[in-house]
Amino acid sequence: MYQPLPDFWNEADQATRDDAYNNNKAVPDCQALMAKRNEASAALRAARPDHLDLPYGEGESNRWDLFPASEPGAPCLVFIHGGYWQRNRRHDFGALTEGALAMGWSTALPGYTLAPEATLTGIVNEIHRALDWLAAEGPRHGIAGKVVLSGWSAGGHLTAMGMSHPLVTAGLAISGIYELAPIRDTYLDEKLRLSEDELAALSPLRLAPVTKPVAVAYGSAELPELRRQSRHWHGQRAEAHLRGPLIPVAGANHFTVVDALSQPGGELARAAADLLL
Repeated sequence: MYQPLPDFWNEADQATRDDAYNNNKAVPDCQALMAKRNEASAALRAARPDHLDLPYGEGESNRWDLFPASEPGAPCLVFIHGGYWQRNRRHDFGALTEGALAMGWSTALPGYTLAPEATLTGIVNEIHRALDWLAAEGPRHGIAGKVVLSGWSAGGHLTAMGMSHPLVTAGLAISGIYELAPIRDTYLDEKLRLSEDELAALSPLRLAPVTKPVAVAYGSAELPELRRQSRHWHGQRAEAHLRGPLIPVAGANHFTVVDALSQPGGELARAAADLLL
């Protein structure tokens, strides 16, 4: 029988529970890694300014950054940023799609309203509205190919929740959260305020898996809870005989795992391409 909480959870004190999901604390040089990513993303936006800040909704963060390929029919990697649904912005993650750009793909990054301004239910709904917009307006901006939906950390969770959208052909979920019950018991819930209904409706491990192919990736040097969540969600899908590999990126932590996506020929960039074969 599926258990939403890890075995140690009920006996753990608050500090132990918080540390189990505190990626910044677990990676001492995370600020330098994020600054390097942000700088590279700013350079990409400056070099390709023609399809940025395109609104899909009324919210200030309801915007797309699009980087169309030379061929409109090329595949498109849609990348959803992380930050535990309560921090970061799309502007700082464009560089993570450079591996896909090097393959001749289009890439696209949606923003979304952060908690506590938005509930998690509202954030998931925004991702679906963003995909509605891309389906309708993407061709006008040179993006009309198959979509691989991807995301990192909270974006991995939003990838799982977006797989049912008809625009999406396949998914690449990186270091995601697939069961929300532990999150509600940590410092992260101060802004999220997760309800029982949200735990049930927005935890991918509690939902019938979408039959589209999904690659599930994580870093082998990540926190045990992040590794456990990824393995459990992939295991659920594997038991249902659904296509998509489990990819433990060797030696990667929560912040370096995305190097395998951003680097041309990187392990996760190749995995995205393999999903369309």
